[in-house]
Amino acid sequence: MKKPSEPGDAREELRQSIIGLGERSIRKSYYPELQQRIAELEQRNRELQQEIAERIAAQNSARKLSRQLQQSQKMEAIGTLAGGIAHDFNNILTVIIGYTELAKLHSDSLCKHSPCPAGKELDQVLRAADRAKELVRQILTFSRRQDGEKVPLKLLPILQESLELLRASLPQSIEIKTKITCGNIRLLANAVQLQQILMNLGTNAHHAMRETGGILAVEAECIELEEFDEKSKHLLLAPGRYLLLKVCDNGCGMERALLDKIFDPYFTTKPPDQGTGMGLAVVHGIVKSHGGHISVYSEPGKGTSFLIYLPMLEEKGETVSEELPEELRGGDERILVVDDEPQVAEMQARLLASLGYRVIHDSQPLHAMERFRDAPQDFDLIITDMTMPKMNGANLAQEVMRIRPDMPVILCTGFSELVNEDKARSLGIKAFAMKPLARKSIAALIRRVLEEG
Repeated sequence: MKKPSEPGDAREELRQSIIGLGERSIRKSYYPELQQRIAELEQRNRELQQEIAERIAAQNSARKLSRQLQQSQKMEAIGTLAGGIAHDFNNILTVIIGYTELAKLHSDSLCKHSPCPAGKELDQVLRAADRAKELVRQILTFSRRQDGEKVPLKLLPILQESLELLRASLPQSIEIKTKITCGNIRLLANAVQLQQILMNLGTNAHHAMRETGGILAVEAECIELEEFDEKSKHLLLAPGRYLLLKVCDNGCGMERALLDKIFDPYFTTKPPDQGTGMGLAVVHGIVKSHGGHISVYSEPGKGTSFLIYLPMLEEKGETVSEELPEELRGGDERILVVDDEPQVAEMQARLLASLGYRVIHDSQPLHAMERFRDAPQDFDLIITDMTMPKMNGANLAQEVMRIRPDMPVILCTGFSELVNEDKARSLGIKAFAMKPLARKSIAALIRRVLEEG
């Protein structure tokens, strides 16, 4: 049986009822205004969150730009160093190549056996020196101190040379397997840059397999992309015949999230002392500059594959014949050789004398200039170095041509930022040559300049 309510309880219930009615009345009266205020606060909260996110992104971007600036400054320093190294090293190679060729001439003339064993060994020295010359060019190309000229070339010799260099740079725990089915094709390309592609990708594979070893597979095949081929549309390549170069390893592989970043400049997964993050960016730039495309496929624990598409050079029905060795031609003209390195000047004089020329050499440009000024008709050609103290080669050439406008000049350099072939020609210089020059090359250049003159 329900107990009757006390008078106090009834009053309390009435009070609570009145309060409830008041609260509901107030809530109903201010509800729209309250909702609007809540919406404004939520909007402000979103704006603050967006502002915070933008500031964090800006700070991350600033840190990234700072790192890129530091890397850029490093690369600039490397480029400056590379230029200095190239100049000095090419002078050294000039002496090595020149005296080796002179030694080969003497050994061939004195040797009783044919072919001369000493001559064959000296050929190996010349091959090594030529490889060193190409490595200097590669350093200059990487540091952007030298443009990569593209010429028609056969693929197979480039691949063979690159694989030899790669084998020498990789540990024995990494096996190189090759499958080349189209080595005789030709490309319009730069040989040093093609080597750089393989060397950089090989170095990348080495990093992925350095702890466990593994297999580096290099394959080359010819493919044709049709006009309505889906692959052509996907790769954004024009229809035509392409070289497909595959460089694959069975190393640690990469997460999918990294694949979109690997071609970004300065992006690297290596420690700071093991990489600059420029290797794959350089490869990407070279492939694009050759009108090609590069793709990458990778999974953790399943290795990485790079697929490179490069357009083949259309032969238009012409047969590609092997170039016959050019006959070495000399002469009896009078040549003044000027180089501030006495060893280089003397070697060049002896090399040209072996071709029949009458040569005077001088390692002091001001003294050479006085000698020419005293008897300008005594010389048929001047060969001068570019970088020399007190008077560089370009200034010497201009002074020579002021005295005798018809005087042909060949300007040589190991490396110079002050002059290139176009600048030299604009000054009236007949020819511009990069050191080191082999005997056959300088012989052909001299005949061309003299006969044109």
